[in-house]
Amino acid sequence: MKSFLTLLALTGLLLSCQDKTQAPMALEYPQTPKVDTVDTYFNTQVADPYRWLEDDRSSETETWVENQNEVTFSFLEKIPYREALKNRLQELWDYEKLGTPFIEGAFTYFFKNDGLQNQSVVYRKAGEGAAEVFLDPNTFSEDGTTSLSGLSFSKDGSLTAYSISEGGSDWRKIIVIDARSREIMEDTLTDVKFSGISWKGQEGFYYSSYDKPEGSELSAKTDQHKVYYHKMGTPQEADQLIFGGVPGEKHRYVSATVTEDDRFLVISASNTTSGNKLFLRDLSRPDAPIVPILDHEDSDSYVIENVGSKLYIVTNLEAPNQRIVTVDAANPGPENWQDFIPETENVLVPGTGGGYFFTEYMVDAISKVLQYDYDGNLVREVELPGMGSAGGFRGKKEQKELYFSFTNYNTPGTSYKFNADTGDYEVYWKPEIDFDPDQYDSNQVFYTSADGTRIPMMITHKKGLELNGKNPTILYGYGGFNISLTPSFSTVNAIWLEQGGIYAVPNLRGGGEYGKDWHNAGTKTNKQNVFDDFIAAGEYLISEGYTSPEYLAIRGGSNGGLLVGAVMTQRPDLMKVALPAVGVLDMLRYHTFTSGAGWSYDYGTSEDSDEMFQYLKGYSPLHNIKDGVAYPATLVTTGDHDDRVVPAHSFKFAATLQEKHSGTNPVLIRIETNAGHGAGTPISKTIEQYADIFGFTLYNMGFESLPNKAVFKDFKE
Repeated sequence: MKSFLTLLALTGLLLSCQDKTQAPMALEYPQTPKVDTVDTYFNTQVADPYRWLEDDRSSETETWVENQNEVTFSFLEKIPYREALKNRLQELWDYEKLGTPFIEGAFTYFFKNDGLQNQSVVYRKAGEGAAEVFLDPNTFSEDGTTSLSGLSFSKDGSLTAYSISEGGSDWRKIIVIDARSREIMEDTLTDVKFSGISWKGQEGFYYSSYDKPEGSELSAKTDQHKVYYHKMGTPQEADQLIFGGVPGEKHRYVSATVTEDDRFLVISASNTTSGNKLFLRDLSRPDAPIVPILDHEDSDSYVIENVGSKLYIVTNLEAPNQRIVTVDAANPGPENWQDFIPETENVLVPGTGGGYFFTEYMVDAISKVLQYDYDGNLVREVELPGMGSAGGFRGKKEQKELYFSFTNYNTPGTSYKFNADTGDYEVYWKPEIDFDPDQYDSNQVFYTSADGTRIPMMITHKKGLELNGKNPTILYGYGGFNISLTPSFSTVNAIWLEQGGIYAVPNLRGGGEYGKDWHNAGTKTNKQNVFDDFIAAGEYLISEGYTSPEYLAIRGGSNGGLLVGAVMTQRPDLMKVALPAVGVLDMLRYHTFTSGAGWSYDYGTSEDSDEMFQYLKGYSPLHNIKDGVAYPATLVTTGDHDDRVVPAHSFKFAATLQEKHSGTNPVLIRIETNAGHGAGTPISKTIEQYADIFGFTLYNMGFESLPNKAVFKDFKE
């Protein structure tokens, strides 16, 4: 171990002595020591020479992170327009942002960011009175890395419980305050993870957590979730265990929600990120048992509403595109379900408010909204402002004034005030941003994947784009966990578009854009479909003249980081730049960290069978880096406090890539300190990160200066 530490220290010393003025391409990567760890899977041995990087608490790993960051930032600092990109991002970001309002008690609450505040602030106002600050997360920590991660009000709005995340961690703390005076009511609840906060009247609330793991709380496995009830005025150690923790019965994800009328407690329990059991407790009856609605995990189902004992359940059981059914709480099993809003050919995403149901349908990933009454009668189709994504239409039953938002890839999000009875709406708030959406086109195309499947893709760029194959292009993808990528505006992407860049987003299999069947077509031994869809998207952009391999970058985060890692190792010739962010890159061991085992519905695990092990090994990015291959210029990004997809994935991938890669393209890792999986990251850090990502991308595409300097007020390179 002493020689191991000495090597790391020597590496750091050598790096610090490098000539800071040398050409950026002349890179000497840190020497990453190897260990002789070998795992055996079904009689197959697999070496894991960088296993030691999984120890996020060791001084050796800390030194490695410092050395890697030194190389990375010494490269990024030499990009001549890095600072200009950062300044332009700050200019673009510096506009007021307002969230959709919501009503609690006598107040209307909303989130607002003045422009460059690290965290958005919660405001409130009574009636038409002046707005006042209710909660300012920017005061939670000096560096802005402690964020507000949850906010829940008691039924009468008199009490507020909010959760905070420190350094981007998924572990939370819950603080309870008097909503009127904003005074803290009791001791802070700690060690809460993957949890909502659901009040029962003003008496207390339900939340979820795991037992604190042995070892590192950032990487140790957590897979026995539990629901607790916290009664106001009592210490956390007295909280009542409501569900979970039964010997021999494991649930990795458990949540509890109280219906709006305080009548029922609804509990969802699952072992993976897809499929759940569903339970019910009648809170109007003392000591009522918890009874099953669904005792299997063959569907995604949840209670969206109730009228007395009549339950309204959203489900994809026997309906891959989802439907809403009704059933009496006395006999809630699926054999008694009756269709309320049947399944259609498009995916249903419902909500309630103002005494109505609102069903958003995804039609080729574009929003369509229908409004129904409580008898299931169609009231109207809401005519949206254009083609894009609508969200909102939520509120309490008696609240006739609702709000919704609308956006697409070239239109900043605008909020609208909607009258639930008449269907009329008006602009509530429209952002004033230094970006003209009328100069850009965002169009949907369809292309064919390797097996003939038709895939939609949105392509956004400046009007009048010349299809000459020389346009810098970012191809962004996700393709997993039933998550749908629908059109939305991003300040970050706006600067890319300003520079003449193309931003392309395909709706890959594995997502939820076309329902459960589309999701399943990109899971387990169908996962290669996702990579094929992404590769075909790149090939389409090249064949149609949008770009060429020298001007194509691929980007994705988390499961999308896996996508980028797999595609860059399978087709390194397809792109010039690869940008895997917080990626799942070691497919043989992902399930051994934190809640990773819960992702097995999408991936399967290396322990399932020899067939599953061989399939995972066949595409696992870490295990498919080959000696002597010239990989694209790569900037891996991660956070040292990521306890969702632990940074060891990125650490081991970067170390292996640096060891085996040939050619002059840089392969670097940028490790954000005191940061997690992404949520709650301070705006200042986000701006710095994207200035580096875009600078790295353009520089490695051969741009010695920025393509469009006209957008900069005081341009300097």
